[in-house]
Amino acid sequence: MVPDAPHRDPRPLLGRTALVTGASRRAGIGYAIARRLVAYGASIYLHHHTPHDAAQPWGADPDGPEALAADLRPLAADGAVVAHGPADLTAPGAPAALVGTAAGALGGRLDVLVANHALSGRDGRLDEIDADMLDAHWAVNTRSTVLLVQAYARLREEGRDGGRVVMTTSGQDLGGGMPDEVAYALAKGALASVTRTLATALVRRGVTVNTVNPGPVDTGYATGEGHASVASLFPGGRWGRPDDPARLVAWLATDEASWITGQVITSDGGFNR
Repeated sequence: MVPDAPHRDPRPLLGRTALVTGASRRAGIGYAIARRLVAYGASIYLHHHTPHDAAQPWGADPDGPEALAADLRPLAADGAVVAHGPADLTAPGAPAALVGTAAGALGGRLDVLVANHALSGRDGRLDEIDADMLDAHWAVNTRSTVLLVQAYARLREEGRDGGRVVMTTSGQDLGGGMPDEVAYALAKGALASVTRTLATALVRRGVTVNTVNPGPVDTGYATGEGHASVASLFPGGRWGRPDDPARLVAWLATDEASWITGQVITSDGGFNR
């Protein structure tokens, strides 16, 4: 059989639907991913939990979630939906509820799940962490993500192709690890470790599962000497930008990536750990 001539559709996700978690700040990776998916033609549901952002040094986006969604709508294909809603994913039932809400807003189906949310802060070195810190990071960064994947899988009919799950991790298995953030490294590392298992569990449902390590990305959390120090570790002398990992995540959501599953992929511009 002679294959079709290679070509690239400018909107390879036209007619598909996606949920992106942790998409609440214009400076964040989640919003950059959402922007890419919308530009590729997808209808999208942006999840946000602004109390988390408000408690961080960088703060919540000043314009609020609706303004972010409004910014994306001019990029959307005709008939595509850009919706959003809040969820505190620490409650065990919250991930399934979010998947149901997102699917309902997007016409009753969900093709792509991007689990990008994470808990920042409330962490420390080995001699500083306690049970509450460990439990908090486990609940947000690990348990809620696996429960999101579970709820997403239950929407899928066995044998139906085109499903995509992309999770995010933080390179805790590379270089010197993350000794100042033990709870975060543990929780995110569990996602990297479970990627192959989830991929195997979902392959018969036509779903690929991959995890992206974006490396250090300038989302506004580092300033001054710390910012300059990290920048010096990149061969190009600059931090990653949110759209750098967003391009990879969006590609993994397309049919071009249909033969890739169970992988943890680093996209960090050659960051020298």
